[in-house]
Amino acid sequence: MTNTKELPEDTCPLVYHCRLPLSTRTVNHLADLLRRHLKAIRSRWRILPPGRIAVIVLAVLRHDQRLADMAGGNDVSEPTVRRWRDELIGLLAAKAPRLDRALKQVAKQGGEVVLIDATLIRTRHRTGKADRRNYSGKHRSHGLHFLALTDEKGRLIWISAARPGRTHDNTAARHDHILAHLRAAGLGALADLGFRGLDNDILDPVIVTGYIATRKLTPVQTEANRVLAVGRAPVEHGFAHLKNWRTLTKLRTDPARATQLLRALLVLTNLEVNR
Repeated sequence: MTNTKELPEDTCPLVYHCRLPLSTRTVNHLADLLRRHLKAIRSRWRILPPGRIAVIVLAVLRHDQRLADMAGGNDVSEPTVRRWRDELIGLLAAKAPRLDRALKQVAKQGGEVVLIDATLIRTRHRTGKADRRNYSGKHRSHGLHFLALTDEKGRLIWISAARPGRTHDNTAARHDHILAHLRAAGLGALADLGFRGLDNDILDPVIVTGYIATRKLTPVQTEANRVLAVGRAPVEHGFAHLKNWRTLTKLRTDPARATQLLRALLVLTNLEVNR
C-alpha cells in the first residue's frame, strides 16, 4: 500500500511582483555583458534569456532576495540562480578599475585630490578561533574591512581587497601602497584621523588628516578641521550609494569572495550614479 500525499486542488505557489529601483541602462549593460561572455565561451543556450537573468541577479543584489525564492518564482533551480549570480559578479568585478589607473584617470580629468576612507561590511558571526580576527573593536561587530577612494564629488573610483575586520586603516593603506600611488599620479588625499601617521612628510604632505584634539585646539586648527570635514563629506555619499545594495547588509557569502562582490557592486553603483 503506497501512501501518497496530495495537495488540495486550490493550492498553488504564490508569486508577487516587486519593483526594482534600477535604470534600464544598468539592466541592458549587464545583459550585454552576459551576451558577450556567452559568445566568447560559445555557449548557445541558457534556460532564460540574458535580460531575464540580469534582472534576477540584480534583484538578488539590490533587495537581498533569497536564491530559493528567486528560483521558485522563475521556475529554475536554486543552484542555477547561484551560478548566474556568481558568473555575473565575476564579469562585473573584472571591469573594476585598478588603483593606479583610477588615480591617473582622475589626474587626467583635472582633479587635484581624492577622498579616502574605510568601512566595515558586517558579516555573520562564525564560531571558532579563525573568526576572531574579523571582530572589529571599533565597531564592536564582526565584519570585513575595506578601503575606498572617491573623487572630489564622492563618485567611487576604487575599492580595496577584503581584509579582516580588526585591520587598522593605516595597515590596509600601506599594504595597498596608497601613498606611493598618490605621489606617482601627482594627487593629494583628504582623510580622517584614522589615517593619521600614514604620511610623515611634514614639508610636502600628500595625505591631509587634520588635527587631533589632545589639548584645546587653536582657532586656526579648529577652522582647518572644519574645512577638511566639509571637503571629506562627499566620501560618505559614495559609501551610501554602495550600501544601497542590500546584499551588503550582512554578508552571507564566503569572505574569500567578498572582494569580487564589492568590486562588482562598485561597477553597478557607478552605472547608476553616473547615468
